Amino acid sequence: MQTFDPVHLARIQFAANMTFHILFPTISIAMGWVLLFFKTRFVATGQPHWMDAYQFWVKIFALTFALGVVSGITMSFQFGTNWPGFMTTVGNVAGPLLAYEVLTAFFLEATMLGIMLFGRGRVSERVHTWATFLVAAGTTASAFWILALNSWMHTPAGFEMINGQAHVTSWFKVIFNPSFPYRFSHMLLASGLTVAFLLAGISAFRWLKQDRGADVNAGLRTGIYIAALLIPIQIVVGDLHGVNTLHHQPAKIAAMEGIWETQRGAPAVLFAWPDAATQSNQLELAIPKLASLYLTHDWNGEVKGIKEFGDQHPPVAPVFWAFRTMVGVGLLMLAVSWFSVWQTRRQRSIQPWLARVLVAMTFAGWVALISGWYTTEIGRQPWLVQGVLTAAQAASNVPASNIALTLVMYLTLYVTLFFSYIKVVFYLAKKATLKEGGVYTGGVADAEPAVQGVQHA
Repeated sequence: MQTFDPVHLARIQFAANMTFHILFPTISIAMGWVLLFFKTRFVATGQPHWMDAYQFWVKIFALTFALGVVSGITMSFQFGTNWPGFMTTVGNVAGPLLAYEVLTAFFLEATMLGIMLFGRGRVSERVHTWATFLVAAGTTASAFWILALNSWMHTPAGFEMINGQAHVTSWFKVIFNPSFPYRFSHMLLASGLTVAFLLAGISAFRWLKQDRGADVNAGLRTGIYIAALLIPIQIVVGDLHGVNTLHHQPAKIAAMEGIWETQRGAPAVLFAWPDAATQSNQLELAIPKLASLYLTHDWNGEVKGIKEFGDQHPPVAPVFWAFRTMVGVGLLMLAVSWFSVWQTRRQRSIQPWLARVLVAMTFAGWVALISGWYTTEIGRQPWLVQGVLTAAQAASNVPASNIALTLVMYLTLYVTLFFSYIKVVFYLAKKATLKEGGVYTGGVADAEPAVQGVQHA
């Protein structure tokens, strides 16, 4: 079948690897800073529940970090096996950026992680706190370099093509390419929101199991306060990112919005069934001119349609639905986090039904993250590097049967590890609850310092 030719299979395989891998660095990035917050609150106040929270969440951080490292290794092999044209054409740009990530970020966080996990009691409190800071800084630095490369692939700058190869003319322009500030800040905020709902969801799970100590309250409130703070910022950054994408990748915006014809006063399509065969939307529900307003900040601003780009546009339906999934989950996060903050400030506690909602949304950040990543990466097709290299040009000659076999192996392994990770996270939460004897070890009075600490943060 043409749908399953080597190029399509290679794309599916890389998407599977990246989908699984990105889940874990997304948690590691923000979790490092949350751990630093818990640790500094403990040092500043001397209250043991902050260290209890630190000790619980550092276990989840270690598990997450390990899976992130292991899953990241397989992607590097695919550059050589499935996408040799990528490094052949743009290796002068991609190679150094990947090397910087390893040298300045991974080695830093991997080295300091040992002190962070096992050094307390063996080194001074200050050194242990400093190690926690360096791990957090390392994870963020790692994201910096990876997002610099990924952003450059979307909006390449600072290079020239010589004999079919990209050569850097300005590393500053390569790193700080036009989409990098928006993509990097969008990713950091997505990481923060993912961790916020993870904190709130696991803490709510422990709360429902009658483990209501001050450390659980601290984790719960930290999570909902972070979410309530970050989601409005994420909406603003997302809008700015959309305007940047409209300028540099208008075909992606056209697919996201489901707009087929170039027009002024373009409508915001709330719901539709994009039909590639007829190049139109079926069952469309739209608000007139709204897309032009939020994309161009002009009611009559021009938005290019998909037909404008001939065959050089991404598949519309996957991008269209992935974008709406991301936005829908984001709005749900906004409503739940703000309501949770309102209730905890009003009643100093949460209701069991709200705790169950938070448990159900423990991994909501992953859903929004993957939807957003599919939007931006599928939306770049058919380009691997926008305007420079297509996916078909970079693909190898590996037989489709070989790629299909390894794809099945990868998927089997990743599905197993994915559900095992979730099971272990909840197992750690149950274990912590049983350790406390399943009794109410704290309350409003005990949690009050935690509330004050979060509010001051």
